[in-house]
Amino acid sequence: MEDLEIIGLYFRRDERAITETAAKYGAFCRNIALNILSVSEDAEECVNDAYLRAWNSIPPQKPDKLGAWLGRVVRNTAYNLWNKNHRQKRYAGMEEILNELEDCIPSPDTVEHEIEEQELTGAINAWLADLPKKDRVLFVRRYWNGEAVNALAKRAGISAAATAKRLYRLRRDLKSTLEKEGYSL
Repeated sequence: MEDLEIIGLYFRRDERAITETAAKYGAFCRNIALNILSVSEDAEECVNDAYLRAWNSIPPQKPDKLGAWLGRVVRNTAYNLWNKNHRQKRYAGMEEILNELEDCIPSPDTVEHEIEEQELTGAINAWLADLPKKDRVLFVRRYWNGEAVNALAKRAGISAAATAKRLYRLRRDLKSTLEKEGYSL
């Protein structure tokens, strides 16, 4: 079923909307949550929370791209759960991902946080747009979807070491670009 048809089900408050959403995007959402949380039960909880949020948010919201919207909801829900559980030291995988990006992204400690956040988002999006598709996909899969380096390497048909090296170079390039834009890191 197409996204517009699924969104139409939400607008009509038809419970099939959840079923159709799960059929089309369930595996995608579970992968994002599982990459962040590493615990299947927690990942499933995040996916179910995303379906509930979709039900409660559509309408009035009408996402242009349902899959991307759901992916963001699942990712944010998973990060929130990860942060909650991280205080209990349950997850080590996401800490590694966040530590890798730590040197590239400045901390929002100023009063102008919201404006700077929008500008930073624009700068990162522009940087991503200038990357070759292969590198852009690799970066997004690692740092947005939280995929493991070994899985990325297997998908790309290269070694994990070569993948880690490419990711390192991408992070270094992002850091350099942001520093040129005036962000202090």
